[in-house]
Amino acid sequence: MDEITNALKSLRMPGMAHHWTTMQETRQADALSLKDGLQLLIQAELDNRTQSRNSRLVKNARFRYQASISQVIYDSKRGVDKQKVLNLATCDYVRKGVAVLITGAAGTGKSWIGTALGYQACMNGLRVAYYNVYRLFEEITLARISSTLHRFFAKLAQMDLLILDDFGIRVLDGQQLLDFMEIIEERHGQKATIIISQLPVANWYDVMRGNTTAADAILDRLVHTSVRFELKGTSMRQKKNTKNTEIEEKD
Repeated sequence: MDEITNALKSLRMPGMAHHWTTMQETRQADALSLKDGLQLLIQAELDNRTQSRNSRLVKNARFRYQASISQVIYDSKRGVDKQKVLNLATCDYVRKGVAVLITGAAGTGKSWIGTALGYQACMNGLRVAYYNVYRLFEEITLARISSTLHRFFAKLAQMDLLILDDFGIRVLDGQQLLDFMEIIEERHGQKATIIISQLPVANWYDVMRGNTTAADAILDRLVHTSVRFELKGTSMRQKKNTKNTEIEEKD
């Protein structure tokens, strides 16, 4: 039996090898027909490969937080509509190349929702990249210096979902604005983009005022067909800290 397990491992079928060992330990193998046993082994291998793929996609996405759809707290008063989130959880918007714009004050859970949607996309086998906007521009600058910018933009274009966090903290300079326009133009109608910002969408133009033509083009591609969340209320971080303090005082 060890020979079978070792052979499966050598064939790079760890899921099947593990399940075969389990079947031997539980005496399940003797009670199954060849067809039923083979089906179980094949399914175990498929499940293992799916889990490995999803773990790899999550790692490569480089999320800031660990969040999932099941952890989202729905509250229509805060702007977190349950049906809207669940519709996005199907990842149909990713396949259609629809933009999602998430705005609200600091601490209202913008990045959490964005990450949860990104994680859900990974669980559906989709490629995701998560960037703080200004870290993205730093990488673009380095790529330009090393003459690998074309390759970097091509990599971004391959992402099924691109999540850009902290948009609008600083005004975009001339080259940054042109780079941003190229990224949005490449993805428009083809690949999905989530943009997270403390600024209301109505104020985004001010961040891009250095080139009104580019600003018009970017907003035209983002605003009209996007799904929006406008989060409201007090900081969730404050609530969490208050709750922790109350628990400590009771202790």
